[in-house]
Amino acid sequence: MRILVTGAAGFVGSQVADLLVAHDHEVVAVDALLPQAHGDELPPWSQRHDVVRGDVRDAALLDRLLAGVDAVCHQAAMVGHGIDPSDAPDYASHNDYGTAVLLAAMHRAGVRRLVLASSMVVYGEGRYECERHGVVRPAPRADADLAAGRYDPACTACGATLRPLLVPEDAPLEPRSTYAATKLAQEHLAAAWARQTDAHVWALRYHNVYGPRMPRDTPYAGVAALFRSALAAGSAPRVFEDGRQRRDFVHVTDVARANLLALSARPGEPLVPVNVCSGEPHTVGELAGALAAAMAGPAPLVVGEARAADVRHVVADPRRARELLGFTARVGFAEGVAAFATDPLRAPVRTPSRAGG
Repeated sequence: MRILVTGAAGFVGSQVADLLVAHDHEVVAVDALLPQAHGDELPPWSQRHDVVRGDVRDAALLDRLLAGVDAVCHQAAMVGHGIDPSDAPDYASHNDYGTAVLLAAMHRAGVRRLVLASSMVVYGEGRYECERHGVVRPAPRADADLAAGRYDPACTACGATLRPLLVPEDAPLEPRSTYAATKLAQEHLAAAWARQTDAHVWALRYHNVYGPRMPRDTPYAGVAALFRSALAAGSAPRVFEDGRQRRDFVHVTDVARANLLALSARPGEPLVPVNVCSGEPHTVGELAGALAAAMAGPAPLVVGEARAADVRHVVADPRRARELLGFTARVGFAEGVAAFATDPLRAPVRTPSRAGG
């Protein structure tokens, strides 16, 4: 197939492009290469793909790039959790307006197959169960509870501490950041487009992705990169709350393989969301400890800091990916974290990063 990959020089997009070429697909690569995300030059791992420097908000460019294309793998996005609320227009422009321009161009070109990079952030808090009331939505975490070290959410009916469960794709969606809101809007835009054009979309909800080419030394980087940067500087990684908050850390090469599988599968509905995860939950404290051991650095420092807007546990249910895509993660936590200690990362940029590839 001939596949347009947006964000093809980014953390995930570059891995997707490599894997597609390795499986004999033809890649049309485009990336805005914003200086605050990439520095001044194309990353060395992307130079083989003849990346077109361009913005997905440029309709004329997309009309040219989509000629003869069979499918689109849409990775381009402004990333991070919206640290400054004044960034909201930029997030909406890059992520939502950009996606709308892309979908319109796909319609003009007659391209009806889309794999969309979505995110677990659309869920907000994970899924929880009360012993008395079954599956419930948790109450918001109060500042007083966080200050007292009571980090786990409580039942809205009885106040009991809730037990975290695996999060399926049909769980309620409650984005809690500007970035999360734009990722959910991308799904809605793609679903509407698919219904109107008889197209089909896989919305791949990535969980906590880590691995080679991850951006480093930026407040918008993932927690694995922040821990590694601290250890590389000889400092202990700082772990918020009590370090027991649970996540699913999935290796970037597994994420790329999920994209490859989705491109050759047809969803049964216009848009089907799928968790892309390892299926092997771990705590943030475990990640910090494993990386510190792999780098022979100081033990993590659990600082107890907490913010009411943060989520406590988000652990994915991997069944739909296995059943519909035949996807099961191959890189285990111990193996992946050990390799991450020396993996090549994206070099620091000159200004604080706000946009992804």
